[in-house]
Amino acid sequence: MTAAAQLERTLHEEIPLTRALGIRVAAYDGATLQLAAPLAPNTNHKSTAFGGSLYALAVLCGWGLLHLKLHEAGLHKHIVIQESSIRYLLPVAEDMLASCTLDADAYAHLLRALHKHGRGRLTLQVAIKLEGQAAVEFSGRYVVHD
Repeated sequence: MTAAAQLERTLHEEIPLTRALGIRVAAYDGATLQLAAPLAPNTNHKSTAFGGSLYALAVLCGWGLLHLKLHEAGLHKHIVIQESSIRYLLPVAEDMLASCTLDADAYAHLLRALHKHGRGRLTLQVAIKLEGQAAVEFSGRYVVHD
């Protein structure tokens, strides 16, 4: 089973909301994770994506990328969102695609903190774009611990 398939299974088994939202792993290349979700089960009264669904997709994209990278490093840690901010810039009236890329230096710093203190923090940026333009910008600080 690929890392992407394993992540999707983990999301659906451990975070049941992901099944209801229709979240799936669209792509993973070792540095960038893309999560997708269909518009239909995530609409609001304006027939655009519900803000809570966009938030969930973004926070899970960051969480998922960190989960994959820690798994690749042989580390089985807990990951929780500590703090976040989100900007809704454009209405999303189509299927959603969130993307998060890991900064190698920030990740190396996290690994050093985990080795030294048994816990660490990492801030990740997630974008949901429409035709190349940012529709949603998310920033989340994740805490990793035993």
